[in-house]
Amino acid sequence: MTSLSHRRPFVRQQTDSPWRVLSATASVASHLEIIMMNANRKSSGDSQVEQRNADRRKQRRRERRSRREKPTGNYAALVAVFNGVLATSLLVRKCLREPLPERVEPKDIVLFAVATQKLSRVITKDKVTSAFRAPFTEVEGKGGPGEIEERAKGRGLRRAIGELLTCPFCIGTWIASGFIYGYIFTPRVTRVLASIFAVSGLADFLQQLYVKAQEMNEQK
Repeated sequence: MTSLSHRRPFVRQQTDSPWRVLSATASVASHLEIIMMNANRKSSGDSQVEQRNADRRKQRRRERRSRREKPTGNYAALVAVFNGVLATSLLVRKCLREPLPERVEPKDIVLFAVATQKLSRVITKDKVTSAFRAPFTEVEGKGGPGEIEERAKGRGLRRAIGELLTCPFCIGTWIASGFIYGYIFTPRVTRVLASIFAVSGLADFLQQLYVKAQEMNEQK
């Protein structure tokens, strides 16, 4: 009897050991799974960081390439065209033996200024006119109401024209000169055309004020 009583704990220990082994194995597997998950998360985060860094490097290379490819000679060609149109207009006026206006009336200056601002936005930013800019530009993203942001594409003269067509400040000088040329030769027609764009520009301003007023009322 004494020998049996001493053997029973040994038998119980023998029967309990497989469960302990299984429990230890499961615990090790769980730890390994956690380690693998953390490693995957770390590698995923590292890959995202590397991708962002690669995108930044590509953007910087693109910007450096863009600066190197500035079509300076084609800019000069556009300036020559602008000055050529001016000289031709003055020459034609002289051949007609009619004097230039002594001055532009202040009311006409205001009219042409408002019309130039509106028409420059229509030409360079408007969604509807994007079809005319498409050969020289590519879309970058959404702009203001009814507008899109674009950038010049291509090289040489194509790029120079694209940059002119995406810059309302640059093309504004061309538009303003067009109104002045029109004022010299056909002032009545020029005033009518300028009035169309001036009224449209003022209407856009009123629309923006209306939207802002609505937003302020909703916030109250």
